[in-house]
Amino acid sequence: MFSNYLIGLREGLEASLVVCILIAYLVKTDRRDALKPIWMGIAVAVALALGFGCVLEFGSQELTFQAQEALGGSLSILAVGLVTWMVFWMRRTARHLKSELHGKLDAALAMGTGALVATAFLAVGREGLETALFVWASVHAAGDGTPRPLIGVALGLATAILLGWLFYRGALKINLAKFFTWTGGMLVVVAAGVLAYGVHDLQEADLIPGLNSLAFDISGTVPPDSWYGTLLKGVFNFQPDPTVLQVTVWLLYLVPTLALFLAPVGFASGKGKVKSPDEQGTQPDDRSSAQSKAPRT
Repeated sequence: MFSNYLIGLREGLEASLVVCILIAYLVKTDRRDALKPIWMGIAVAVALALGFGCVLEFGSQELTFQAQEALGGSLSILAVGLVTWMVFWMRRTARHLKSELHGKLDAALAMGTGALVATAFLAVGREGLETALFVWASVHAAGDGTPRPLIGVALGLATAILLGWLFYRGALKINLAKFFTWTGGMLVVVAAGVLAYGVHDLQEADLIPGLNSLAFDISGTVPPDSWYGTLLKGVFNFQPDPTVLQVTVWLLYLVPTLALFLAPVGFASGKGKVKSPDEQGTQPDDRSSAQSKAPRT
């Protein structure tokens, strides 16, 4: 449940920040007439994400077992790729997100209502589709048959919406650089578990060999149905009897990805000067301060 809460919180907060920046800019520039198209675009994006999630969930139920495992494994790997790209993208471009959105919004204002709807839809829709896919993959990996994963996602999204509203109203200030670094690092750990489970799905679908080659089996020590076994599976997608390939893929993804993600920004992006901790910490705060100065509606 915690891993799904983290997914909802992280992805939802990114979308909330985007919405806050768009709305605050329109209010600040006295273009409240453009708020309705923005909310229309956001509503369409949310509906598309929910529809995409429903298609993944209910569409897969009509497939055979092997087809379900093949689809689940493939989409899990795709979800990990998208989430990995997302956490690195946000880490690299968060400083410039506000100015980038302002530029797109200025261009949309000049083009008319349709462009405003499209701008809001594209800004929020990408986050929504990524969230739907990764949540589906994570819930599929948990596979405990309870609504706890979905409850975790819902609570995470609700928290993100509340934080976004508090940012807009100027009631909350946090160091966004540190927040996205910590949550991004934890998401990489979660993604490693989803990736390993995706490989296991492909092995069960007979698309990848090695299903019976176990790296270890500690089911007697950590029973899957025990409270601590359920906790480990819910947080880290831990499996007490993984295959050799699962462990190998987990290590090959987690170690270099986490090391690169936690490296200084200049090193990880491959360009620019490595920034000091003070430089990294103050820029997002500036953005938060700018948001907190937005006119109240």
